[in-house]
Amino acid sequence: MNLLRIRIHHLIEQLADEELDSVWNALHALHCDFYMLKEIQKVKQLQQPWDILTHDEAMRMLMFV
Repeated sequence: MNLLRIRIHHLIEQLADEELDSVWNALHALHCDFYMLKEIQKVKQLQQPWDILTHDEAMRMLMFV
């Protein structure tokens, strides 16, 4: 893992500022996607067959958010 950190730092040092900005935006989007994927997987593991809502129930719940 330490070798990977060294390689990432070396790669970052080689990037120009405008490249670094675009890489950061892409990396941040991937991080957010990965976070949401982990949360979705966590919920799927805890979900029970009776934990579903009808369309009308879901719309009423959304009105209170």
